[in-house]
Amino acid sequence: MSNLQKGNKYIVTIEDVTHQGEGVGKIDGFTVFVPQGLPEDKVEIEIISLKKNYGRGLIKEVLNPSPQRIKPNCPTYHECGGCNLQHTDYSYQLKLKRKLVKDALERIGGFNDPIIHHTLTAGDKKYRNKVQSPVGVVDGKTVAGFYKPKSHEIVPLENCHIQHPKSNQVLDRISKELHHLNIPTYNEKTGKGIVRHIVTKIGFNTDELMAILVVTKEDFHKKKELVDRIKSLEAVDTLVFNINSKKTNVVMGTKNLTMFGNGYITEQVSGIEYKISPLSFFQINPKGMEILYGKTLEYASLTGKEKVLDAYCGIGSISLFLAQQAKEVLGVEIVPQAIEDAKENAKINGIKNAHFKVGKAEEVIVDQAKKGDKYDVVVVDPPRKGCDEKLLDAIKEISPHKVVYVSCNPSTLARDLKYLCQEKKYELKQVQPVDMFPHSGHVECVVLMSRVKVNTMF
Repeated sequence: MSNLQKGNKYIVTIEDVTHQGEGVGKIDGFTVFVPQGLPEDKVEIEIISLKKNYGRGLIKEVLNPSPQRIKPNCPTYHECGGCNLQHTDYSYQLKLKRKLVKDALERIGGFNDPIIHHTLTAGDKKYRNKVQSPVGVVDGKTVAGFYKPKSHEIVPLENCHIQHPKSNQVLDRISKELHHLNIPTYNEKTGKGIVRHIVTKIGFNTDELMAILVVTKEDFHKKKELVDRIKSLEAVDTLVFNINSKKTNVVMGTKNLTMFGNGYITEQVSGIEYKISPLSFFQINPKGMEILYGKTLEYASLTGKEKVLDAYCGIGSISLFLAQQAKEVLGVEIVPQAIEDAKENAKINGIKNAHFKVGKAEEVIVDQAKKGDKYDVVVVDPPRKGCDEKLLDAIKEISPHKVVYVSCNPSTLARDLKYLCQEKKYELKQVQPVDMFPHSGHVECVVLMSRVKVNTMF
């Protein structure tokens, strides 16, 4: 424990940035994390929390700014916290994200000077196809917005620069209709109220927009009036009520009621059409998705003869990309609804060489291996926690020529790659960072791993 005191102010020079976008500095050798801090910033901070090995401090004054510091162009930037790197030049963000990947691979993975390409991007403005906004009352008005960092205090959404313009318009109109009709918003403390969240999903290439109202019950006063008013908005193609009556931080429930329209939208990426339902996972950045999955396909370098296994396949997003150049693709996912969506998406696109199975990827792989099924390429796109160790063991057991790892977390990526490289089973060939979430600390990667060739003596 250091001699720092909570509530006291200190001067610190920022030395680095974490994968969460926070600055890192040291005071008498004690590590302090500083939101919105940049390398070379000299700042006065106030300590807001202290742990045994680190503390957190908020910037009270920037005494000597980093050369990379700029003025954010969003009026609610300092309150919202959604874009925690908007205070730095975007070209520097791309360099910073490559550095985050490099540091993780070297420090956690033990890789020596791995080949990491410059970060690719599809642009940093209006890139999000989904908005998930809590609804509440601020200064007597019903508003939709975002929570302030580490709180449930709503910052009203004005004109978010990273959202699609239609999403901004629809959120504004629906929140005004809720106010005019005096429909009560949900109160987390009392458990009373009707509307919890407004969610919008839009197809960038189809211009179809789905509005989802997360409500506590199916029927409520002035429900018909609300539906009619939303139906009159030209921008909304379909409206769904998602029922979530539980006292929980989970945004959406499992039951959906379509009020008008199809109850889903479609999106087209690289010639493939996807059906997106209220609970479907789909990449937030469709233009970035094209880059990410295009690089995945490039690293797989398929010739039409290969059998490919896609673990954590979700609704089949990557599987359908791969099926265009593979002999056969098997997608595995533990969520049954996602597999149903994947099958539907394959059918929509007339893709017959992509098959999907519900189950744990590690169990399916081992089961397939016992049946004598071998795969030339395995693609994994796990959640932030990374791959289950049993899955990595299963990959080693079936020993595909290539493993293509799509990652949203450099730390767990480095851990998993290190495990795959044990016993000289695989070697890291190259890494391509992709900025799927501009102005945040997040970075995605596509990694190519090749099986180590064994010299056989005759």
